[in-house]
Amino acid sequence: MVNQEKIDIGFTHEDFAALLDKYDYHFSPGDIVAGTVFSLEPRGALIDIGAKTAAYIPIQEMSINRIDSPDEVLQSNETREFFILTDENEDGQLTLSIRRIEYMRAWERVRQLQTEDATVRSNVFATNRGGALVRIEGLRGFIPGSHISTRKPKEDLVGEELPLKFLEVDEDRNRLVLSHRRALVERKMNRLEVGEVVIGAVRGLKPYGAFIDIGGVSGLLHISEISHDHIDTPHSVFNVNDEVKVMIIDLDAERGRISLSTKQLEPEPGDMVKNPDLVYDKAEEMAAKYRERMMQLSQPQVEVEAEAEVEVEAEVEAEIVLDEDVSAEEEPILVTE
Repeated sequence: MVNQEKIDIGFTHEDFAALLDKYDYHFSPGDIVAGTVFSLEPRGALIDIGAKTAAYIPIQEMSINRIDSPDEVLQSNETREFFILTDENEDGQLTLSIRRIEYMRAWERVRQLQTEDATVRSNVFATNRGGALVRIEGLRGFIPGSHISTRKPKEDLVGEELPLKFLEVDEDRNRLVLSHRRALVERKMNRLEVGEVVIGAVRGLKPYGAFIDIGGVSGLLHISEISHDHIDTPHSVFNVNDEVKVMIIDLDAERGRISLSTKQLEPEPGDMVKNPDLVYDKAEEMAAKYRERMMQLSQPQVEVEAEAEVEVEAEVEAEIVLDEDVSAEEEPILVTE
């Protein structure tokens, strides 16, 4: 006879529920998960990420750029990464984002470009009172008006592609600031040398100096570098749009600055005030003398180093001779009977 005793397996409904929870996926905002598109809707899409309820991605979270339809980004049955944007709602549904992933990767990319001191190019898509707006890796960037180096009105820059350098990359503050002037200055600097005479036009006069346009970039002729004579204001020597000859005395690529001088081109102190045409006529000759002086200033250091090497060699030779003399004195004298 078969024993029909009741067997207690010790497994309750609570145990079963706990087991289901153990093997259920737990999703949290900030996680990046794989998901498959299984339904496209007019203003969003349903995504299978393995949760109890299909997750939802609204159209505004589908791209870092503006789109009009979900099928511009997603295709049915496509599998890709999604960012979990919010916790489950009352229906147990999670909200997803692709835009957030693109933002994170875009910031990572621009930080890398800034570290490399790279020059990037972008079209201006809008302007405002403060400057111009561009997009870099999908991120919105700002060019301050002081860093736009062009004679065009800002409004005419819309649609124009500009070379740009990074000034500030701050993801926490959502600040991406760029410079058109720095990019142009760097490119121009590659073809310029300290001590070179260039022709430019006066584009602005300030109490502290004159801004000179040299081939599309601006250099500063500080008031202290206009003449050996004292000058109260640059307006006493220059007018806006004057064509001038100036000499480059410093190139600062890091800060995007070119420093200029006419003082160093004066045949006699004060000529820039008394007879600027003479200064311009003699500019190349005076610049050559300036370059020669600069070379002479750097030359003594080389000569001192060479003399020091000769002295060291002489000391070494003297030590060798002295060692030889000492060795000779220390040789044993053979006494013969």
